[in-house]
Amino acid sequence: MAKPPIELTLTWEADLRFRAMPDRVPLALDGRSQAGPSPVEALGLALASCMAVDVADILQKGRYRLTAMDAQFKGDRAPEPPSRFTAVALHFRLDTDAPAHAIERAIELSHEKYCSVWHSMRQDIPFVSTYEVVS
Repeated sequence: MAKPPIELTLTWEADLRFRAMPDRVPLALDGRSQAGPSPVEALGLALASCMAVDVADILQKGRYRLTAMDAQFKGDRAPEPPSRFTAVALHFRLDTDAPAHAIERAIELSHEKYCSVWHSMRQDIPFVSTYEVVS
């Protein structure tokens, strides 16, 4: 039986700061996910936050207004140990005046060039990223 996917949300607060699982502060790693995220959840948070920070930074450097951003992570896992990620998806929800091409480029730059977390993971993992602009 396959393990259920892991779904996480990061919420942008300001500048390059994000809130992750605010009900579990301070952040602690827990293999049982009780006192904090498990190591695998933390990896998902690390990937989502790495790309979210990149996207926020790129858009702000482009002088676009960014009022809110969430990054929602979903990771499918192998059913047997080591139960590694077999596919990941990252969906960004942004409140911004940035045009679609700027958002797409920011996500692409993070994924292809800047996100050190992604580049530390297996590159054969299918990775999908999407976004929506909300007001």
